[in-house]
Amino acid sequence: MTVPNILTVLRMVMIPFFLMAIVYGHPRLGLWLFVVAGLTDAADGAIARFWNQRSELGAFLDPMADKLMLTAAFVALALPETGILMPVPIWLVVLVITRDVVIVLFSFLLNLTHSIKHFPPSLPGKVTTFMQIAYVSAVLVENAYSLPLWLVQGLMAGTTFFTVFSGFHYLWRIRRLREA
Repeated sequence: MTVPNILTVLRMVMIPFFLMAIVYGHPRLGLWLFVVAGLTDAADGAIARFWNQRSELGAFLDPMADKLMLTAAFVALALPETGILMPVPIWLVVLVITRDVVIVLFSFLLNLTHSIKHFPPSLPGKVTTFMQIAYVSAVLVENAYSLPLWLVQGLMAGTTFFTVFSGFHYLWRIRRLREA
């Protein structure tokens, strides 16, 4: 168990606390937990590279922790029971989760049918992740403090566009890998 892996596990342990903060109406605490999770993500990557502490476990856990935190944030911020002033629209939560499920399902099928095990993220996929994190952060800041509405709406539009675009891009890549 390396230091980066410990930080990744810590990030996963933070998810239920983040969810409780949002669900029980503490957006400021939720925001700071989300920020700390982001900092541990940056720290574990930097430590793994700088001190050569990369591991197979870390390569598996790190993206899982990121995806779990981001998905938890989208779902929690869409729940009407939270009473937050600016929730994430349900349709966007469905879009984000559907894209991820389709990519994972097709990647799994590609692995089963063509024995392709390595499916690295694409540039549109990385931009999508960045946009999703920026949008969730903006929603958290808006609910904890305040942000201009145009900024939050712009990030929502960008998140929507890149989620759809990268979803189709991944399907195109999977189709090309299948034909190769």
